[in-house]
Amino acid sequence: MSSPDPQVRAARNHESTPAVRGPVVAVTGAASGVGALLTERLAASDEIRQVIAIDERRGECAAARWHILDVRDPAIADKLRGADVVVHLALDLDLETDAAARTAYNVRGTQTVLTAAAAAGVHRVVLCTSAMVYGALPDNELPLSEDAELRATAEATGVGDLLEVERLARRAPRAHPGLNVTVVRPAVLVGGGTDTALTRYFESPRLLVVAGSRPAWQFCHVEDLCGALEYAVLEKVDGELAVGCDGWLEQEEVEELSGIRRMELPSAVALGAAARLHRIGLTPSPAGDLAYTMYPWVVSGSRLHDAGWRPRWTNEEVLAELLEEVSGRHTVAGRRLGRKDATAAGAAGATVALLGAAAVVRRARKARRRI
Repeated sequence: MSSPDPQVRAARNHESTPAVRGPVVAVTGAASGVGALLTERLAASDEIRQVIAIDERRGECAAARWHILDVRDPAIADKLRGADVVVHLALDLDLETDAAARTAYNVRGTQTVLTAAAAAGVHRVVLCTSAMVYGALPDNELPLSEDAELRATAEATGVGDLLEVERLARRAPRAHPGLNVTVVRPAVLVGGGTDTALTRYFESPRLLVVAGSRPAWQFCHVEDLCGALEYAVLEKVDGELAVGCDGWLEQEEVEELSGIRRMELPSAVALGAAARLHRIGLTPSPAGDLAYTMYPWVVSGSRLHDAGWRPRWTNEEVLAELLEEVSGRHTVAGRRLGRKDATAAGAAGATVALLGAAAVVRRARKARRRI
């Protein structure tokens, strides 16, 4: 009797190979954004035994085992049983979301996931916040170490939520002995449809520069963030991790690379107008977002580097991708404009648009006083 075809023999040998003995990993927020990219990456890895994907809708990764539920549902504990690691990425940082609803979702969701993970016997939870928690301050070192004090305030979009997530991360090992919590803090995140006040900055017809400020731009591509998260999942590194491209770009370099000219305003004018516009609902970004375009918050990423991780993207490459992603979009003072508005803004320039909007605020105030 002839021996089986070589391809048949190879298939039989593969079937008899012991299953991968790596960790079972649960990913929340797995249907979109970074969560979807990480789910696909882990599902394709030879070092991961199985991926449990959790979201309010089913994503596209067929290799994952899906559970459809809200991360605030205590029933999530049952879905996490058997998992070794949980990567919690179900955070809402949408600029258009009501701030109170966003905070309720982010904080309650993180609390529930941490408690459920401990109850399910999970030994490691990986959380993702942002390097924004260090704060953007004129006296920040360049670059900041992971151990630098978290000096951010709750004045920028979502940063208050991220600071609360950081606080929960510190408390969790004390409340749940045996639970290891790793926090990953990316620089300005780009790719995968990321939409933030900082990516919208590059949708403006002019780059707003506050007089006397010292910006320093460091980016993090979503692919590099997923690589750092995978390092944490595989326990190649733990603790508090900062992730971003090596080095940074000065404002002049950003302007030269982007080809977008600057609009320089005095600090009082820029911050005052931004605060008023946000207060009356004309723009989604509070004045606190401007600090992150004024002062440095560059991170070293030394712990990941010491563990052997390296970014695959440079700041120049990520900026180029960001500019390609936002091409055709038009934003002034954080508010995305329609095509008709964008034509006017492009013709008049961002200075006129911003100061014109501030004038609208003043007229509205005078009208209210006359009533």
